[in-house]
Amino acid sequence: MMRPPTSVPWKPLGNTGVHYWLVQRMAKRCGIDTAQLFADAQIDQDDWAAMVQTCRACDCVSGCKRLLDQPSDTQLDSAPDECLNAELIALLKTGHRKP
Repeated sequence: MMRPPTSVPWKPLGNTGVHYWLVQRMAKRCGIDTAQLFADAQIDQDDWAAMVQTCRACDCVSGCKRLLDQPSDTQLDSAPDECLNAELIALLKTGHRKP
């Protein structure tokens, strides 16, 4: 991956399934086609798992859900600053490849 997951203090992690879909929905709303990223080898399963794991540690889940529950025809320029994957989503959106 382009960078290691963000380091956060220990706490119980959120539900994997919930956070899988939050990451997927956030990427889509930011104009990222995750299937195409996999096809182009810009990310792999380990990268995706790291993004979901990072999301599981986030304290802003309710804010993220509220944002993503707004009409889906509105594309986001970027993930919210509070998003632990915001920097990575921005890199993927600009087409940066993993090393």
